[in-house]
Amino acid sequence: MTAPNPTQPLRFVRRAKVVQVDHVPADRTLLDLLREDLHQCGTKEGCGSGDCGACVVVTGEADAHAPGGVKLRAVNSCIRLAHSVNGLALWTVEDLGLDPLLQGSQPRTSPAAQLAHPAQQAMVDAHGSQCGFCTPGFVMSLFALYHQGPAQPTRHQAQQALSGNLCRCTGYRPIVQAACAMHQQPKVSMDSTRLLQLLEQLRHLNRADQADSAHGSAYQAPTDLPALLAARAAAPQALVVAGTTDVGLWISKQLKTYQAVLDITRCQPLQQIQSSSGGLRIGAAVPLQEAYAALVAQRPQLAAYADRFAGLPVRQSGTLGGNVANGSPIGDSMPLLIALNATVTLMAWRDGQAVARTMALESMYLGYRKTVLAPDELLTHIDIPAPAPAEFSRAYKVSKRFEDDISAVALALCLELDALGTVCAARIGAGGVAATPARASASESALIGKSWSLATARALGEALAAEFSPLSDLRASADYRRHLLRTLPERLWHEWQAQQQGRPTPLALEAADARTLGAALPAWGDAA
Repeated sequence: MTAPNPTQPLRFVRRAKVVQVDHVPADRTLLDLLREDLHQCGTKEGCGSGDCGACVVVTGEADAHAPGGVKLRAVNSCIRLAHSVNGLALWTVEDLGLDPLLQGSQPRTSPAAQLAHPAQQAMVDAHGSQCGFCTPGFVMSLFALYHQGPAQPTRHQAQQALSGNLCRCTGYRPIVQAACAMHQQPKVSMDSTRLLQLLEQLRHLNRADQADSAHGSAYQAPTDLPALLAARAAAPQALVVAGTTDVGLWISKQLKTYQAVLDITRCQPLQQIQSSSGGLRIGAAVPLQEAYAALVAQRPQLAAYADRFAGLPVRQSGTLGGNVANGSPIGDSMPLLIALNATVTLMAWRDGQAVARTMALESMYLGYRKTVLAPDELLTHIDIPAPAPAEFSRAYKVSKRFEDDISAVALALCLELDALGTVCAARIGAGGVAATPARASASESALIGKSWSLATARALGEALAAEFSPLSDLRASADYRRHLLRTLPERLWHEWQAQQQGRPTPLALEAADARTLGAALPAWGDAA
């Protein structure tokens, strides 16, 4: 049996030093690296699937648009591959009081003296921890919010930052209070200048490694598109990864092993978002958080749907291209992109040159998790047209939990109405109701030429329920899914009516109610 190719040295910045770890398997998770190899056990293993947030750590990379030129992301280490942090900065909960790059307004009594970070001290002051198992993950999410978020986060912003963290005993009120109060602690700043110097040093070291190893490494992460496509052509059997928010579960839950991994997230053209009057072009390696921010900038009505895509650590690791290429029938991006008439670009390296083909996103899917991608092809870009002048679009997600949950049904609808209120164009994407993300072509056809009314919306619901044959599973019964298909178009009509009359939409009212309720909660120690 042929021995697997070795991996390049894994290097990252930690506590103002370049850490190098050799001989890390291509499929080793970051959590296993921290706990088992580096014996850093402050980061906890909870669900092992990116749902609970006990394993959250923070990564940092150079980004001219971020505060201080460094982009921080809170991510789940249990489903993140160790080699994905190569060339980045890394913080775990053990680092917050010891990192020389974190400079507090209170002087240390000695170089080794440890001072609590404001995120940690605020948790202590608010009694935000009981059993303490989830606390490291909460602290790391707060750490990222402290250094990259607003100077004084609101409750709503704190809840968004903590959307990927679960606590089963303390209760969220004191934790949210800690998030809102941590800026009242003695200030701690980050030495971004020194950090950027260290990241640049890493970049040169890793560039030399890539030149030496060529295609010999078991974990490859090319930085330019021709090299990425050539690597795919040379190793079509390699596991293609981006944020590994799904692949990580194959490793942590199904105990699968992979000898060769091709990481697309370092390819610069795939990291870009291009905006023009014609719409958006989103690279396949753009994290979901940034991809949805770009979509919401063009279509603000999608904000509520974007916030419900998993939790923040998942959105900051997972990529739009990975969600689309994965082809899961319950992926939340695809119904929305189908309704927005998105197209995808597939590329390969053949006969010494890059070749590309473009198709409608819904045409990618052949069956359950089966796509048209050839063994040597990669999905490189997603193109979304700009909103039409008369467009009315909404996207709905129904799940058991409001946040950080998988859809029972996702339905996105995009209508174009003329001056008389007649439907002149319609696109509908659905998830959770078929073996693939699907376009409701028959239901769309039944809408064209109809006056947009409550009766039309109800007829559309009946058409959707007839077009799909959903299955029953742990998330929902087939009957419940059909009920949602029948009733969500009626909700769309009521939201359209509210917009026409200048009234708040139901989604806006729900969000306002949640924020009002959060603001009304008494502070810790106040009378309930």
